[in-house]
Amino acid sequence: MTEDARDFDVIVVGSGFGGSVSALRLAEKGYRVAVIEAGRRFDEKTLPKTSWRLRKYVWAPRLGMRGIQRVHLVGGKAGVLVLAGAGVGGGSLVYANTLYEPPRPFFTDRQWGHITDWQDELKPFYDQARRMLGVTVNPLVTPADEAMKRVADRMGVGDTFHATPVGVLFGEKPGEDADDPYFGGAGPRRRTCTACGSCMIGCKVGAKNMLTKNYLYLAERAGVEVVPDTTATALTALPSGGYEVATERTGSLRRRRRTLTAEHVVLAAGTYGTQRLLHRMRATGRLPNLSPRLGELTRTNSEALLGVERMTVWHRKKDVDHSTGLAITSSFHPDEKTHIEPTRYGAGNNAMGVIRTLLVDGGGPPRWLKFLGQAARHPTVILRGLSLRDWAKRTVIALVMQTADNSITVGEKRGRLGRRKLVASQGVGEPNPTWIPVAHDAVRMLAEELDATPGGTWFDLFNIPTTAHFIGGCVIGETPEAGVIDPYHRVHGHPGLHIVDGSAVTANLGVNPSLTITAQAERAMAFWPNRGQKDPRPEPGAPYERVERIMPDDPAVPEHAPAALR
Repeated sequence: MTEDARDFDVIVVGSGFGGSVSALRLAEKGYRVAVIEAGRRFDEKTLPKTSWRLRKYVWAPRLGMRGIQRVHLVGGKAGVLVLAGAGVGGGSLVYANTLYEPPRPFFTDRQWGHITDWQDELKPFYDQARRMLGVTVNPLVTPADEAMKRVADRMGVGDTFHATPVGVLFGEKPGEDADDPYFGGAGPRRRTCTACGSCMIGCKVGAKNMLTKNYLYLAERAGVEVVPDTTATALTALPSGGYEVATERTGSLRRRRRTLTAEHVVLAAGTYGTQRLLHRMRATGRLPNLSPRLGELTRTNSEALLGVERMTVWHRKKDVDHSTGLAITSSFHPDEKTHIEPTRYGAGNNAMGVIRTLLVDGGGPPRWLKFLGQAARHPTVILRGLSLRDWAKRTVIALVMQTADNSITVGEKRGRLGRRKLVASQGVGEPNPTWIPVAHDAVRMLAEELDATPGGTWFDLFNIPTTAHFIGGCVIGETPEAGVIDPYHRVHGHPGLHIVDGSAVTANLGVNPSLTITAQAERAMAFWPNRGQKDPRPEPGAPYERVERIMPDDPAVPEHAPAALR
């Protein structure tokens, strides 16, 4: 098939942070780009009003639910519950708009630290990502922040407490209309934050800097074709070069199929989606030369979801309301590798409360057995915990992350009914933690400060950690024996195939990953040539060398704008 006969120059699978960055930057360089997205389009009017609007909130397309919140259970001996996003804009629809640069251990991790000085090489791309995503310091202080600061002081680390960097538009007045503040008039009009706390249900105000307000918005204006409600089911290398991507209508019983062709494919379906597709393609022989390291060094960000809750049957007016503010407003470090953020849902968004229960430490007897002992000693607490009324107002979630060098290995196996599924086993490095003692200590102190009850999730009782930041498994390495992709994000053994999403994050971050995924994508796309020009990158398999970025022929953001390319 000739280049002109292909449907597109580049097909991007997924419209999250990696996919949206790739689409915009390649369109600026003259490539014909399509973005395939399994989820639907949303705007301020169609986002769910609360988390109880399950058809718009939960992702289960075969059941008619095509919402923004994915929940995947990866089974196996090191199983994990994964929370992710769905829809045009990917994880930006449901993420907590918290945009940290990770600490140094991420850049020097033994898997990739020897290749280059990653902190120095990624520095300009973090800067670009911040300006594109409109990062600013959260100006709001909530009672949960004040309590968390007291906990940090009690633990002797008060100096590590600080407000979060966030991608949110603030103004002098909440909810006021504003001209595009980032892109010199090339972006959409906006509305300022009202501190409703519903960032993770989808911002219905329009203040959250979702990808549909920046990268993806600009990409579509530059000619990128976004194909929503469409799932990529297979990827095949063509004998004449390039790739064929097989797709089907998401959730449709008729399985309406369509194939698209392109010279290049960028996989950006999120860690779960990208790994699932690649494991399937290797098992079926469509992509036989994939690295044997596929699935290794999958990370959970060494994460835990804990929290505290006032166990009253309903929220009284005199009680503190923990549902107002941003999703995440501050954080602190109880030790050198652990990071804790007070997190919230907006009022009325109580559905996630179904997974919470009492806090039970690990170690010793089975945790479910220890839970039964606690329940017997505190039956009133258990009974009050059955009520979800005003749960968001009564609760502060503690999001815990670590830079620890632990991992799981994700593979694929057939289930009893013949369906393939992802499973996890303990991986390289330290065992993936099923509980984090210093975090339990901090949450118990937070409960004392707020006259509340400390809690975890039901999955904790069976040593299944929960993560909103599933990363890795397609890590960077100089050779196929060292990693799935090379340092330019090209898949070893498959010219023209690239991976630019959370699965390419090679070490635990200890912070929210969105800024890093964006920065890595900015860097990867910066080295592509403008269409028809010579590729400055070394040939696949050649030793790594630093390459100068190639500026696009047709940038989407005017050079005078704050977010212009530099």
